[in-house]
Amino acid sequence: DEDSLSPSVRLQQKKKQARMIQKALDAEEEAFKVRMEAINCRWRDLQAKEAQLKAYTQKFEKFIQENDEKRIRALKKASKERELKIQREKELLRARRELEVLKNKHQKIYNALQKYSIFNKYLEDVVKVSEFEEIREVIGRHKTLVRMHEDLLQSAQTRMEMIEKAKVLLAQYTEEKEDKILQYNNELAQLQTRFDQAHSDVLIWESHWAHIQNTAAEKTLMLGTIKMATLNLFQ
Repeated sequence: DEDSLSPSVRLQQKKKQARMIQKALDAEEEAFKVRMEAINCRWRDLQAKEAQLKAYTQKFEKFIQENDEKRIRALKKASKERELKIQREKELLRARRELEVLKNKHQKIYNALQKYSIFNKYLEDVVKVSEFEEIREVIGRHKTLVRMHEDLLQSAQTRMEMIEKAKVLLAQYTEEKEDKILQYNNELAQLQTRFDQAHSDVLIWESHWAHIQNTAAEKTLMLGTIKMATLNLFQ
């Protein structure tokens, strides 16, 4: 019964309770510190693991990137090698075709050489019986004559072109003059029509003038007769 206890006893009990509460608080605080330390350790472990995971992730991403770059370089290299191979195959095919063309040309030249070898013999015979001492002099003379012939043909062609141009100009001039003559003829026809109309008008007006003159003569004669009659009557 607390009311029957003395104040000193109640104080001792309160102190005892306070010590017990403090002890409990200290125990809880110690336990809290232990838990916090454990949590901090776990947090540090998590941070370390996170750093390791981040480093691993970076290394993995770098590895992936390097692999992608290597793969891209490998693909580019393979593509370039394929293009080079295709280009080389095309060049080889073109070279084979050119070689085939050259072989055909060589065969044609050889055939032509065999065919025209008789002309070499002919030129040798020409040199023997002519004023020329070597075959190249004969060929040079032939080339000179060919150039002269070509020059003459060119000159003749130029003159023919000039003649054709002159014919065209003459045709144009003739056409222009014919047009002018036709225009003058039309104007002359119009003037002739106007002249004929004027001549017809002159004949009509001359007839009218003659009629007027005849009428005037008759009137004058009548007037003279009237005057004479009037004079006679007056007398």
